[in-house]
Amino acid sequence: MKTVYITRRETFNAAHKLWREDWSEEKNWEVFGKCSNKNWHGHNFSIYVTVKGKPHEDTGFVINLKELSALLKELVVEPLDHKNLNLDVPFLKGMLASTENMVIQIWDIIKEPIAKAGGELVKIKLVETENNFVEYYGGDEPY
Repeated sequence: MKTVYITRRETFNAAHKLWREDWSEEKNWEVFGKCSNKNWHGHNFSIYVTVKGKPHEDTGFVINLKELSALLKELVVEPLDHKNLNLDVPFLKGMLASTENMVIQIWDIIKEPIAKAGGELVKIKLVETENNFVEYYGGDEPY
């Protein structure tokens, strides 16, 4: 049986600011620009989660997409949607709420539940704006 890759997209909206307390306002502005706005800013995020596996003989599915969607809504969307990423999200406490840091934390949260559902997490693509997105493969190298 051949290996198949399947991707599920979910969306959420959240606010954050990129700011280091140990830097001056000028340094934060120099490095983070508008993203360091003291009154926060928001994004309409899209997350694409890619899972691989061999289609099951009975269903033809690598993973049941209804189950994957429910898992992502519970573990990712609900904790992040309409939240302040700096203040409201326990798994981002103590770190810059960058898209890069977010995708690593999300990977760590969903990897095992996806495995229990029968798939292998391969990639997360987290889209912050139409021009900016991060792809994470769970390690230091993409393959």
